Amino acid sequence: MATTADIRNGLTIIFNNEIYTIVEFQHVKPGKGGAFVRTKLKNVKTGRVIANTFNSGAKIELARVERRPYQFLYKDEDNYHFMNTNTFEQIAIDKSIIDAFEFLKEGQEVEIIFDAGSETPINCELPPFVELEVVYTEPGVKGDTATNAMKNAKLETGAEIMVPLFINVGEKIRVDTRNKSYSERVKK
Repeated sequence: MATTADIRNGLTIIFNNEIYTIVEFQHVKPGKGGAFVRTKLKNVKTGRVIANTFNSGAKIELARVERRPYQFLYKDEDNYHFMNTNTFEQIAIDKSIIDAFEFLKEGQEVEIIFDAGSETPINCELPPFVELEVVYTEPGVKGDTATNAMKNAKLETGAEIMVPLFINVGEKIRVDTRNKSYSERVKK
């Protein structure tokens, strides 16, 4: 058991029988009353962020999780298959625990988070940005750039996102996997 004095960014705790990571915290000592710790907690499974306040000195239960590097191999009709880049052990996981699975391509490096107690995968995180090729988009109209106009584009993984009008078929773009949006064109 730990106390609120041990709280720091990135700490993984068990709160309401779920595993959360502390995203942000602030120790507050008001002029009147006892001190407390205001936190933002991110659910490791769902990614939902909640706010919670702990009284100063309250006990918190630490969760043991491990982040391991994996490489995406392939997907079949049921699961996504990954290989541990250190031990070459292969595992298959359901797409429900993969963040932004639509941007996974063969050979992509990811981090899979495991519950250290039960050795079960909890979540699979892609890097914040991935580079993908545009395989289909409507041609842009020259001179139509007065506004931030966007158009649909289909990427090599099958995902569809909105891109600026100047993006053409065959170009590589950088996609933000956290909000599933266009970031920038990749320079050659």
